[in-house]
Amino acid sequence: MEIKIHNIGDNIGPEKILLLRQPRIGLEAIVVVDNVACGPAIGGVRMAPDLTIDEVYRLARAMTLKNAAAGLPHGGAKSGIIADPACSREQKEILVRTFARMIRELTEYIPGPDMGTNEECMAWVKDEIGRAIGLPRVLGGIPLDEIGATGFGVAVAAEVAASEVGIPLKGSHLAVQGFGAVGMHAAKFLGKRGAILVAVSDSRGAIQNQNGLDIDALIKHKKKGSPVQTFPGGQAMDSDELVGIKCDIWIPAARPDVLTENNVDQLKARLVIHGANIPATETAEQLMHKRGILNIPDFIANAGGVICAAVEYHGGSESQVMETIEEKIRTNTLETLERSKKENMLPREAAAKMAYSRIKKAMTYRGT
Repeated sequence: MEIKIHNIGDNIGPEKILLLRQPRIGLEAIVVVDNVACGPAIGGVRMAPDLTIDEVYRLARAMTLKNAAAGLPHGGAKSGIIADPACSREQKEILVRTFARMIRELTEYIPGPDMGTNEECMAWVKDEIGRAIGLPRVLGGIPLDEIGATGFGVAVAAEVAASEVGIPLKGSHLAVQGFGAVGMHAAKFLGKRGAILVAVSDSRGAIQNQNGLDIDALIKHKKKGSPVQTFPGGQAMDSDELVGIKCDIWIPAARPDVLTENNVDQLKARLVIHGANIPATETAEQLMHKRGILNIPDFIANAGGVICAAVEYHGGSESQVMETIEEKIRTNTLETLERSKKENMLPREAAAKMAYSRIKKAMTYRGT
């Protein structure tokens, strides 16, 4: 693990950065607990071979802002296991269980699923340390990926923002970068609202069809383990071309920093909804704003998953989840847009100002 820490930290956090290593099984992991003023920190356990401390810190801060913006009684954290998520199930279980045991005493952190981990992984964590969210239904969990909690919230944010920029959702053209748990459900829920999916990508390629891709058939194709590029209802293209596809709404739902100053000028969309965490660099967001492309930041648009997790953690039912997600994300998207217009600032700046005010208020109630 290469240790580089540059410009990390402010008066909000992080409270703790842990570097974990167990050479016997090849475990290397990072944990960042950013802020717990609003309550114990919720944050996913990511698994990827190229994670860095800086990335995990940025993701943890996004969780702090996301939980505060959503009005949840939780702070923010994030962790990452540096490994290939496509490793065998047996190896993944060894890594996840060992990781869980190593954070047993970090009781202010409640782990959840993230990119590269799932409900089964959280069942292993819960078995080891007695705390986790995003559990399988048989263990009392609300399966957020199965019901599409995060994607549903992204669709709600898109619906609110589309109205703001004068895009009729019915008949609008949609492109999704990253057709995983978030991307496919965002496409499905927006499709039900009349949007037409014209392009999509995954880690192995991309396809387009300006007449519209059959979303249900594409989801079935993807769930069989097939790459989207082999879907018969579309024309294959290079993944990098997706940025410049002709569409109204563009949803990045994969890795961080897919939109940068090097490619953002290719965007033809009028609306970008952040399905992934930190999918655009700061410079890219500024450039989009100058071009009149409206951005709804990650910690507003993709909070559906953590809202679902919080409902689960506090003993709520599955029937409460979608209603809570819709109410919170609709309200926060509207407030973000109103603040942005009123104070002439980027939507991310407006949303962060709202979230930071809540965090700082919570911090006044804490002791030293």
